Amino acid sequence: MWRVILNPYSNRWRARERWPQAEQALRQAGLTFEVVVSEYKRHILTLAEQAVADGVEGIIVAGGDGSIGEAVNGIVRALGSVEALPPIGILPLGSANDFASNIGLPLDLFEAAQVIARGQVARFDLCQCNERYFVNNSAIGLEPYVTIKHERIQWIKGQMRYVVAALWAIAEGPNWKARLEWDGGTFEGPVTLLSVGNGPRTGGVFYMTPHADPRDGRLTFVFAYRPSRLAMLQTMPATMKSGAGNYTELPGVHEYHASYIKISLNRPSPAHTDGELFEHWLQTLEYRIHPGRLSVYCAS
Repeated sequence: MWRVILNPYSNRWRARERWPQAEQALRQAGLTFEVVVSEYKRHILTLAEQAVADGVEGIIVAGGDGSIGEAVNGIVRALGSVEALPPIGILPLGSANDFASNIGLPLDLFEAAQVIARGQVARFDLCQCNERYFVNNSAIGLEPYVTIKHERIQWIKGQMRYVVAALWAIAEGPNWKARLEWDGGTFEGPVTLLSVGNGPRTGGVFYMTPHADPRDGRLTFVFAYRPSRLAMLQTMPATMKSGAGNYTELPGVHEYHASYIKISLNRPSPAHTDGELFEHWLQTLEYRIHPGRLSVYCAS
């Protein structure tokens, strides 16, 4: 029997509202399943860990990017290794569903359930920040500032919340001094943002690592310094472009690929993985890649 881990809070409780449709989609696909529901922050970690301990047929995550990331962390914690992670199914119930989009999963729930039922598995890279694993995106600096603002906005729904949150964060003009090291280079100087991606899109409309590929065995990271609020505002439209004219072409913006990244900041910064903020602001971070360790029921 499959075990579905449902995060009802995803997409501001819309996941709970859409669950009957998701349940119908799973039954129509011929899957036999039971449902466990996340009841508090980080509960998905425990639910995924228990699913592994119970030896279920398969794990399906019904939620968004943060839900997927938490479930993967729970699976790794249960197994004590990333060497042989079982495949997971995804029912995209989040607000942005960036990871699903980046790997080509359908966002329609009935189509997503059919993908799981067909049993075809694709392998993708798994990323790590300090002791936490993530599937799509992580960042320090401006981007988690945006996440903080996003969580505070209650009066706007959908992807427009990310845009408003970004404008709010830019208005505060945060910046840091950083020392970066990666296999191939070093940097020391001011930064406004540093984003690490396994896929190009995050936040539904932003392409913070526009040339990231979740199958290439490399972290893609962008660091940038924009000296004024006006310069940051001028940058924002270019972060919404995935191709020519994206923000990595602007002065002061640098994009690289690496197997590891070490970061030291002059003062702590908020940080997130898959949109989930670390409990404490961080001053030192180390990223690494685990090529092909993440298995997902996927059409291709």
